[in-house]
Order: sequence, then structure tokens, then C-alpha cells
Amino acid sequence: MFKFADPSYLWLLVAVALLVLLRFYNLLKRRRLMSRLGDKQLLAAMMPDVSRGRPTVKFWLLISALALMIVMLARPQMGSKISNDKRNGIETIIALDISNSMLAQDVVPSRLEKSKMLVESLVDNFTNDKIGLVVFAGDAFVQLPITNDYVSAKMFLHDISPSLITTQGTDLARAINLSASSFTQQQGVGRAIIVITDGEDHEGGAEEAVKAARKKGINVFILGIGSNKGAPIPLGGDYLKDASGNVVMSALNEDMCRSLAQAGSGSYIHVDNTNDAQEKLNSELAKLQKGTTQDVVYSEYADQFQAFGLIVILLLIVEACLLEAKNPRFKNVFLFKKKSKIE
Repeated sequence: MFKFADPSYLWLLVAVALLVLLRFYNLLKRRRLMSRLGDKQLLAAMMPDVSRGRPTVKFWLLISALALMIVMLARPQMGSKISNDKRNGIETIIALDISNSMLAQDVVPSRLEKSKMLVESLVDNFTNDKIGLVVFAGDAFVQLPITNDYVSAKMFLHDISPSLITTQGTDLARAINLSASSFTQQQGVGRAIIVITDGEDHEGGAEEAVKAARKKGINVFILGIGSNKGAPIPLGGDYLKDASGNVVMSALNEDMCRSLAQAGSGSYIHVDNTNDAQEKLNSELAKLQKGTTQDVVYSEYADQFQAFGLIVILLLIVEACLLEAKNPRFKNVFLFKKKSKIE
């Protein structure tokens, strides 16, 4: 399988195409000017050392070298080994609350950042498992479809912030339903939804969504993050305030989190400033029945830019050695055009 490690550079090929069009335009303009000076054959006889073909060849050599250098920047790679791997693992969807209340700092550095750190540690412990990311607030959407590409999972995780969803609130039911529909169709695989939230459900219907997921054989784990005492929500250099001007205090709703976990036959885990939550979650996931997932894997990708680089060097050497004017020693040798006859 052939691919580019960084295909964004390929857009530069558009600039190469524009250079080619500009070249054709200048040639047409030059021919019109030359035709006004006199007969074409007479002009050729007056300029015996001028070659029409050599500048064109030099131009195409440079354009080809430039295009290949752009391809080199995109890092062409070839999959050298194809295997159909059967992986023993589970499928896990992380449903992460990104409402403004997750910015509260009763957990260091904040509820949201602590959650992201927990998920990243979870991914680091995965070997044969698949993971997907769903983010939610007043709405929910899939941030990362389920995959075993852990590097991409971490990249998408770092980009998560409350600004991804403009609709504020906490719609747990929508997040759970979306997560439940985001698994693969593979049979015999253990599945889990891990909901990380402070428990401020503003929409309702979450318990019904958890029970529906459980009927599909999906285990739902609820990770409640924050403190029962509550904390203000940083927003725009100040704290979020209500209509009366009072600072809004956001507290963890542990009762709701526990009831959801019970309805989903999962576990409730409190996330605080320790690493206890990480250890408990790893232990719970280890209990899940691990099925077999099958994937087509290109296990080795080899960079191919070396071959392109060699061609570029050869093209540049030929271009540098090729003169635009005819060499007097070879004036009777015509490589790029037929000999003109003047009568």
C-alpha cells in the first residue's frame, strides 16, 4: 500500500501547475512578438546559436525536479508487509463532558484537563483494544470514530475544549445513545462506554439510555469528577455568574452518577486528585470478556523519498549541464529540432 505521511504538502503541486501555464503563456506571447520582426526562417538564420528546444527542455527538467521535491516533502511511504491480525481486545467509547462546568478547578489542573490526562493514561495501557471519543455538552458528536490508532486518539484528545460545542448544558442521554451506536458490528467483543462527567444532567433521560445500552450488551461506567463542595467556573478572566450576579458554584452530583452506573450494570468511580480512579478503571475493564477483533494491518511502512531525491539530483545535474545556446562544436547536430533550410 502506498501513502503519503504528510499529504498537506501536495497542495503545492497547484503552484507547479500555475508555473507551467505561465510558461505556455509567455511562449505564445514571445512567438507573436517574433512574428512581427520578420520571416521565421530568416530570423533563425540570423541567430544560428539560438536553440528553441533547449530552453524548453531545461524548463521541464526544473519543473520535474520541483514537483518531485514537493512529493519528497509529503514523505511517500510504501507498506511493505500486509497482515490480517486477529486482536484479542475490547471496544471502548469515551464519552467526555466538555460543558463549561468541566472548567472548574476543584480537581487539579481542572476537571476537563484531569479527565484528558486520565484518558491518555488509559490509552497508554491499551494494547489490543479499540477506542473512540464522543464529546458532549448540550449536544453530542463523535470526535474520533472507534479505532486502534492510539496516536490519533491522543491527538484528537488534546484538541478537546468546551468551544467545540456551542450549545451549553449536559445532555447525558444523547451522549450515551450516540456512544452506543458508535461501536463496530464485530461479534463476540467486549464493549464499554466510559462516561466522564460532573453529573450535572440538565436534560434527563440518561437512566433510560444507560438501560438501553445495557440491553445491547454494553457495560456503562460512570466516572464522576469534581468535589461535593463545588467550585466556581472560570470564564473569560472571571467566574461564571447567574442572572443575579452571583458566582455559580458547580458541584459533583454523585447520587446521579451512582444511579446511572447501577442501571448500566457498571461501576461508579470518583475521580479526584489521586490516581485511584485510573487503577480502579483498569481493573474493571480487565474483567470484561475479551473477544477477537480482526483488522487488516500494514505492519511496516518504508519511506520512499530516497528514490525521488536521487531522481531530483540527476535532473538538476542534466539541467545545469545543458546550455540554452547551441555549442559551436556541435552546430551541425540537431537534437531538439530539424535542420532549417534557407533557399
